Amino acid sequence: MPRFWPRWRAFSKGQTLRWTSPLLAASLILGLAAPAMAASQPGARLVTYHGEICLLVSGQRDNPASAVRIEGHEVPVEGSRTWRARLPVATLRQWATPFARRIAINIAGQDSPTMADLPIGLLGHTTDLAALTIGQR
Repeated sequence: MPRFWPRWRAFSKGQTLRWTSPLLAASLILGLAAPAMAASQPGARLVTYHGEICLLVSGQRDNPASAVRIEGHEVPVEGSRTWRARLPVATLRQWATPFARRIAINIAGQDSPTMADLPIGLLGHTTDLAALTIGQR
């Protein structure tokens, strides 16, 4: 049997599985590095801009001249390949569906839209409570 062939022993009384194949080691390293090499998904977070609460959406595009659309509306962006756009939360509430957890981002030249996760509870409705009664067990 060639020396580079994987050798292993089955589990029995304290013996462990041994892999001595360089091919296996290389495939594990490449497999773990693959997610880091993938293109990043757009991100969204809340920021305060000129005293107004806004959603800061950021992402990457291949062509700096490509238009960016959020929920079907073209938005002005800052940056070139790495871009960001600020949307007032009131505007986002008008564009997105109620209780949405993600927004669609279309970049000109891409076949399908990418989705960005919204901060938890951003588009949910709040209820103002006059009083909260907690009973004793």
